[in-house]
Amino acid sequence: MKTLLNRPAPTAPSPLTLRRGAARVLLDNWTGTSTVPSRTLYPHQWSWDSAFVAIGLRHLSARRAQRELEALLSAQWADGRIPHIVFNPELPLGAYFPSPDFWRSSRAGRAAGAPATPETSGIVQPPVHALAAWLVHRADPELSERRGFLARVHPRLVAWHDYLLSRRDLAGEGLAAVVHPWEPGMDNSPCWDRALARVEPADTGAFHRADLDHGHPADRPTDLDYGRYVRLATDYRTAGYDDRTAQHHFAMEDPAFNALLIVSELALADLARHLNLPDQPHRDRAAALTQRLVTRLWDERAGQFLVRDLTTDSLVAERSVSGLVPLIVPHLPQDIVDQLHTTLAGEHFTAPGTRLVPSYDLTGHAFAATRYWRGPAWFNTAWLIHRGLRTHGLHAQAQRLRTGILADAGRSDFAEYIDPITGAGRGARQFSWTAALTLDLLCAPDEEPDS
Repeated sequence: MKTLLNRPAPTAPSPLTLRRGAARVLLDNWTGTSTVPSRTLYPHQWSWDSAFVAIGLRHLSARRAQRELEALLSAQWADGRIPHIVFNPELPLGAYFPSPDFWRSSRAGRAAGAPATPETSGIVQPPVHALAAWLVHRADPELSERRGFLARVHPRLVAWHDYLLSRRDLAGEGLAAVVHPWEPGMDNSPCWDRALARVEPADTGAFHRADLDHGHPADRPTDLDYGRYVRLATDYRTAGYDDRTAQHHFAMEDPAFNALLIVSELALADLARHLNLPDQPHRDRAAALTQRLVTRLWDERAGQFLVRDLTTDSLVAERSVSGLVPLIVPHLPQDIVDQLHTTLAGEHFTAPGTRLVPSYDLTGHAFAATRYWRGPAWFNTAWLIHRGLRTHGLHAQAQRLRTGILADAGRSDFAEYIDPITGAGRGARQFSWTAALTLDLLCAPDEEPDS
């Protein structure tokens, strides 16, 4: 199998064609207040999707990018959490499941600080938001100052990180935990299989999967997986979404989730410095998180970071792209950077059909080329790894990955993800974060990541 370093370069559409196509996707998916990931499969606002969308939108309209993040933050709970879905009240309940009447955020989450409106989910997604806010500010500092953008979002982002580092430090060891497979954003990764096997699934007759109305069953999680997702969400809702009292039957420390928290803490430090506020506490917190990430989640034999299952207090022996995303962390030990690079270019993650990084080990027992996060290669994780390669001075490797991202985005009509074996686009087309991150790579190729 050819490695990332010697695979021939794919052919990409012209930059102008790509830019126009990506801009059209974002315009078509704009609702007037925010951007939906997909008009068919995901018709509401998703948390980390909007962060990635804002990163791309800043090159078209910094004002709209600011509004994207402001719309999401307007649904923040009083305890600091940013919910993973903000529901559009104009859509019918059947447009997506789980729907607002399942989550019942304004009632079940009242004690935890859910807003009366809009209705939201009760769980979260990875904390990319402070990084997005800082990049959006830098796109047009004058506009940002005039609108008071940073001054308004800063306290909300601080509250978000405080929530993750207090209520979600379930092990008391300094890392944030996720309590549902949807929270790390890699929904049905094989990393969750063993933990999910301990969960009694909800009866499949008790819910209707709207995702199968628009997605092929071979691409989507199984009914058994979905039944377990529903059970976990139902139990969390019954506990009033209160992390202090909920009995978490699924609790994991995810490397990508915590790596993004580190990078966003550093972005918060930059925000604070710009606002003449103390920035050192954020830098200290990022340093402490980096140390805990290495201590708790690094696995020398795997050559990458692994998920920790808090129920068994053990690392999960599954290689996934989540364990490579920590390349974005600036101050990793050099030997870990070297090993991550070796793993990235080796047999586990070098796919024959794409330069993008498969979501799961190509040689793994649970690999499935088309089933959601069990093998397909995603554009957002590729963008994060591209940023990580640049962070650590691996510019030639970053450029090769960038070339592959742009080629695959263009030829797949901005697909949700890519089959790593055949290179075919899968999932939804005209997917917002694919378009947004394509724009970012086109328009900011020389922008250095902060360190």
